[in-house]
Amino acid sequence: MFDLKKVIRSNILTLEPYRCARDDFKEGILLDANENTIGPAVSNLSKEEINLELNRYPDPHQHNLKQQIIDYRNQTPNKHLKNKSDQLTIENLCLGVGSDESIDMLLRCCCIPGKDKMLICPPTYGMYSICAITNDVSIEKVPLTIPNFQLDQDKITEKLQSDENIKLLYLTSPGNPTGKLINVDSIIELLNKVGQFWNGLVIVDEAYIDFTSKNNEFSESMCTLVNQYSDLVVLQTLSKSFGLAGIRLGITYSSKELSHYLNAMKYPYNISSLTSNVAIRATNKDGLKLVEEFVDQIIKQREIVLNELLKLPNVGRNIGGLDSNFILLEILDKDGKPSNEVAKKLYNTLATKEATVIRFRGSELNCTGGLRISIGTPDENERLIENFTKVLNDIINE
Repeated sequence: MFDLKKVIRSNILTLEPYRCARDDFKEGILLDANENTIGPAVSNLSKEEINLELNRYPDPHQHNLKQQIIDYRNQTPNKHLKNKSDQLTIENLCLGVGSDESIDMLLRCCCIPGKDKMLICPPTYGMYSICAITNDVSIEKVPLTIPNFQLDQDKITEKLQSDENIKLLYLTSPGNPTGKLINVDSIIELLNKVGQFWNGLVIVDEAYIDFTSKNNEFSESMCTLVNQYSDLVVLQTLSKSFGLAGIRLGITYSSKELSHYLNAMKYPYNISSLTSNVAIRATNKDGLKLVEEFVDQIIKQREIVLNELLKLPNVGRNIGGLDSNFILLEILDKDGKPSNEVAKKLYNTLATKEATVIRFRGSELNCTGGLRISIGTPDENERLIENFTKVLNDIINE
C-alpha cells in the first residue's frame, strides 16, 4: 500500500513552514514586515498598479486565485472520478513560478541526493533531467512506445519493481516534443498496478491539456483525481492555453497531505502581486471565455499548417499527435529517409535568412528529422508556410 511518509524525505516531514507577516494580519497599520511604507519607486503607476500596493509583500496563500482555478477544473471532472466528494479543494494546490519550480520542488521533497532516482519516458521535456542533475538525482529511462508514443507499462512496472530507489515517475501528457496525449486509461491502469507495490509518485505534466480535441474521449485532465489517487500529482501552467508565459505561474495538484508539505517548502512570497492579479483576471468568467476562443483558433490554425506542410514532397509524417499547440514534422532527404542533416539546415536557414524560428528536435529519441513548429497567428502561419516551402525546396535542389 502507498505510504506518502515513506516517499518524502525525513527532513521535509519535520519541516516547520516559515510564518510570514501576512499569515496573521492583513489589514490596519502594517508595520510588521519591514516594508517600504512610503510606496514603490516607480513613476506613472496606473490606478490598478496603485491598488496592488506593490510596496507590500504579496498574499502568501493566494486562496482567491486557487478557488477560481479549482472551480474551473471541477466543472469537467474526469470520468474516472468515483466520488464527487473527492473533487478538488484549495488544499490540493501549490502554486509555483512556472511548472519548472514544481518539477524541482517535487525532487527536493522526495529524493535524497546521491541515493534516490527518478524515471522518465523519452522523448520528453528536458527540464526533468536538468532538475534531476541539479539535485544529484539519478535518471532512469523507459522510452515511450513507437509509433504512437504511449506508455510501455510492462517495462515501467519491471523497472519500478527492480529498483526501490526510484521515487518519481514523470509523464508528459500531451507530450513535448511529441504533441501526443497519453491514454488516460493507461495511466489509471498503471496507477492501480504500481500502487500495490511501489512507494513513489506518478507525476503527469499537463502543460498542453487544453489543446486536446474535445472529441477525444481521453482528453480530460487528470487533476481532479488527486484525492482519489494519493500517489498521483498533476502539473499545469498558465503559460500555454492561457497565453500567460510572461507571468510565470505553475500549478501543482496533489493530495492534501502532499500539498501541505509542498506549501511548507515553497518560498513564502513566490507569487507576486502582479502575477496573481493577472492570473485572477484570466481565470474568471471573462478570462475563461477568451481561453476557449483562443484555443479554438489555435486548433483550427494547427490543421491548416499541418495540411499545407504535409503536401511538400520532402516532409514525411506528423511524427506526434494533434493534442498540443504545435506539431512535430519529419523532414526527409532526397532518398525519402528521415534526415537530421536536412532538418537542421532547414531550421538554421529559416531562422537566419527568413526570420522564421522553429525548433530542431531530431536529437530526441525516435524523432529523427523532427522539427517542432508552434502554431502562430494566421499571418505568421501564412508566412511560415511560404518560407518553409521555399527554403526546403532550395535545400533539396542544391
